[in-house]
Amino acid sequence: MKNIDIVAKELVEWIKKSVEEAGAKGVVLGISGGVDSAVVAAAAKRAFKDSTLGIVMPCHSNPQDEKDAMLLIESLGLDYKKVVLDDVYDTFLRTMGSTGDESKLATANIKPRLRMMTLYYHAALNNYLVLGTGNKSELTVGYFTKHGDSGVDLLPLASFVKHDVWELARYFNVPKEIIEKAPSAGLWENQTDEKEMGITYRELDNYILTGKAEERVKKRVDDLFRKSQHKREMAKMFVPTSIER
Repeated sequence: MKNIDIVAKELVEWIKKSVEEAGAKGVVLGISGGVDSAVVAAAAKRAFKDSTLGIVMPCHSNPQDEKDAMLLIESLGLDYKKVVLDDVYDTFLRTMGSTGDESKLATANIKPRLRMMTLYYHAALNNYLVLGTGNKSELTVGYFTKHGDSGVDLLPLASFVKHDVWELARYFNVPKEIIEKAPSAGLWENQTDEKEMGITYRELDNYILTGKAEERVKKRVDDLFRKSQHKREMAKMFVPTSIER
């Protein structure tokens, strides 16, 4: 981005204005150890120096993610809480009568939904808004959990493809370790975004920005976009042709 200074300042001001217009006092967000949450946290801290709360929510997670989350928190001087969700997750599966034979996605999606509830609990306690960390690349292909990490009040990164986020991360002086790590939702062991999507962020971002890509990439992105359309919309509402009362 040639005008990254202007864009970054506008981002910070947008967060501040949006929260103030809602009559809220600050913001809360999940700190995952990834670059998206790092950029949102950095911008939020500039918007609300004393009323930005980061929540670290390990749930049978890779220990490195928590280390990276703490690295970011320390670098920003961010107020934070750690909420371990392992037992909540395990209890939920037992209550559901889980046999362990369910699809990987069905059980993995529980984690972001538990995190969503945790964030809204703390938002309600403090009269804060919940900041989401989804970017334009993820939103385009539906790479998020419905009513999970998409369950937020504001989406600061919705106009930025992944490569924009990396640029913003460097602008905000996000620790190098976080910028360079392979993007992952951390839903299961050794999972990465690109492996699950079947395309690279470079391919995806280029297609979003230019409309040009190999046929393989076009087909994959168009298919993911079509199948995930319901995730980007409010629930469909039935409207009868007429109602006689």
